[in-house]
Amino acid sequence: MPQPHTPGPVPTTLIIGASRGLGCAMAGELAERGWSVIGTVRDAARTPLHDLADQHPERVSIEHLDITEPEQLAPLRERLTGRPLDILFVNAGTTNNDATPIGAVPTRDFTDIMVTNALSPLRAIEALDDLVTPNGLIGVMSSGQGSITNNTRAGHEVYRGSKAALNMFLRSYAVREADTDRAFLLLAPGWIRTALGGDEAPYTVEESVPLLVDVLLSHLNTKGLAYVNRFGQPVPW
Repeated sequence: MPQPHTPGPVPTTLIIGASRGLGCAMAGELAERGWSVIGTVRDAARTPLHDLADQHPERVSIEHLDITEPEQLAPLRERLTGRPLDILFVNAGTTNNDATPIGAVPTRDFTDIMVTNALSPLRAIEALDDLVTPNGLIGVMSSGQGSITNNTRAGHEVYRGSKAALNMFLRSYAVREADTDRAFLLLAPGWIRTALGGDEAPYTVEESVPLLVDVLLSHLNTKGLAYVNRFGQPVPW
């Protein structure tokens, strides 16, 4: 007599920086595809992620984390004990006035961007990586502007530098973790109409996010590091 089918465990992702924009949209796309999604927000204010959690209470849960406050990482790690992660993805990021040449950037602005975009994602990864399954994926939202090879137009100089630093830091981390079966992903989404990307960006969130999630999921169970765009094509370092 045939045995009844027993569904496997629901895969889980933690998206750091999911309050709005691409992070929230990716959370929604993964929830629609049957994933359990934990998304982080910085403070108590209501965000689009809260609306998403109301729509998918069985799929989407919310945690609080300011990625630039390292003392918040250990309590988050404790709260997530017992919830193995198939994907840990860091989306949090910021930028500055894109027309300011590097020599004119105030030190405080430089520090804020580098801490948010480059240092803090790796702090979060190193604090939470023991929650990731042995063949899971650890990824970050990078940018094509982090490519040194492709920098032929200048502009956005601190942002470019922060993403290039992020790429280097994750590459170093992947080298240190080379004896694992995990995948490591630097995802360059393209110029998308979000609060960060601005209204002049050529691509919408709605058309971009399914592609980004396709790429994300395609790298599961793929050992090693990749730096790719929204179509899964390699981006030169």
